[in-house]
Amino acid sequence: MAANLELVPATAGKRLGAAVLDWLAPVAVLVVTFAIGFAGITRTQSGGFIIYDTRSLVLFGSIGLGLTLVYLAVLVGMEGRSGKTLGNHVMGIRSADKDGYAPGAGGVFLRGLITGAGIILTLLAAVAVVIFKWFDVAVFILGPLLLIGAVWAVLVVVSNTWDRDGRLRGWHDTAAKTLVFDVKDGRNPITSGGIQGPYSFAPLDLPPVQQVASPVAGAAKPPQVVNAQAAVAQPSVQAWQPPAQQPVQRSAQPSFAPQPYAPPSSAPFQAPQAQTAAPAVPAPATRTHPDDDLDRTQMRGGATYAAPVAVLRIKLDDGRDFQLDRNVLLGRNPLGQAGEQQAQLLAVNDPGRSISKTHLHLLTDGAGIWVTDRNSTNGSAVTTPDGRRTPLQPGVPIFVSPGATVHFGDRSFHLGQA
Repeated sequence: MAANLELVPATAGKRLGAAVLDWLAPVAVLVVTFAIGFAGITRTQSGGFIIYDTRSLVLFGSIGLGLTLVYLAVLVGMEGRSGKTLGNHVMGIRSADKDGYAPGAGGVFLRGLITGAGIILTLLAAVAVVIFKWFDVAVFILGPLLLIGAVWAVLVVVSNTWDRDGRLRGWHDTAAKTLVFDVKDGRNPITSGGIQGPYSFAPLDLPPVQQVASPVAGAAKPPQVVNAQAAVAQPSVQAWQPPAQQPVQRSAQPSFAPQPYAPPSSAPFQAPQAQTAAPAVPAPATRTHPDDDLDRTQMRGGATYAAPVAVLRIKLDDGRDFQLDRNVLLGRNPLGQAGEQQAQLLAVNDPGRSISKTHLHLLTDGAGIWVTDRNSTNGSAVTTPDGRRTPLQPGVPIFVSPGATVHFGDRSFHLGQA
């Protein structure tokens, strides 16, 4: 992964180098097969007419065209899914759509059609030469057309040199609405969130998520309210502790038992004796329950409530549902590497062996998970809720939000929240 998190447009030199590497093989095949085919043409004269035997040209020309079409189909599919070709990989560049994601087969095909317009015109001219039997002048027709086609292809590839918008787009990029970025000197947008890049750089590891208790549901240690005198005597405020529950002594006859009624006496009223003691008010230290204090309300010390935390879950395509730990290894028979932290191991039954023993590494991150393909044989991909599918590059983490589907081999799982 690149150390620079900025997007860097690919230079004209790297574009040209990648194009030469990609087109060198099919052009060489076409030139060689058509040259052999033309060399094998024989000419005979019969009844005043010249007869050409073009069987060798048809045979070798068909072989060359077939191989070229197969190569181009593979190239378009590869670049459409990942923005990568052999030349792009060697030169360290990637093609993308206008949002920075995989360009798609349609955009790649249109770019190639514009770039190779001259070569395609040369092939059509070669077919016309065969049909109208212009073999005597074939060199004078096909030679200049081939040269013009090569020059046109080079001009199109390096046409971003004349782009006023930071040399970002070439002529074919403008038509196909594509972009080309340097992933050696900058960020690869396809694997790091597109041009916007909300998760522009996937970390190898993330700090653990701290669970914070809700201040409304109840805190384990609410602050103690003290009066001014206690504050002077003891500046440090201690956390409130619930008083010990004292057993209540019950007398044989409750104090509130009804007394026999006595008629009022006719004796004059007498003030109560001075020695009669007022009802005793229990000292604060003898209170048996914090709610007995009418001046304030305190939280019960024994009741604490954890804040609700979103739980990430995956649902496999066979219906099984799993709650994810922080580190998860998923595969046919997953096993952590040497020195790797202990992880949750999720084994997936796969009779067809389309998934590797340790296929994926999942790292939870509160709002979603980082998914890394562990160099699997059949690869992995992510499909977002809007239907956009992005293949995973081996060893490169990609952020997946709830609602997306992750494909690995012939299996898949859906990411959700509980």
